[in-house]
Amino acid sequence: MNSAFENRREAGLELAAHLKEYAGRDDMSVLALPRGGVPVAFEVAQALNAPLDVLVVRKLGMPTQPELAMGAIASGDAFYLDQRIVDYADVSKTTLDDVIARERTELERRKRLYRGS
Repeated sequence: MNSAFENRREAGLELAAHLKEYAGRDDMSVLALPRGGVPVAFEVAQALNAPLDVLVVRKLGMPTQPELAMGAIASGDAFYLDQRIVDYADVSKTTLDDVIARERTELERRKRLYRGS
């Protein structure tokens, strides 16, 4: 993989340099997506003296093609469903409910892992 940065820490420091005008503000926070985004966001939050939080997201993969997303869920009860894909693939309500339940369980596990809650 070709990258402009040595590592994610370096990328975070570079990003923080571009965001320095936000340093010290009390009306902002830095959100990180696990796993790769956390080291980047940590450096940004440190440089800007801002709180850091983790946004845990899970893809709702198609039952027959798990890499194809038909939606997503995230911490804070965020939910998105691409009804066009669900309809096109003729995903039943039962199957959809099963996928959502499985991913909610994994979302909660990861929230505990990354956020301690």
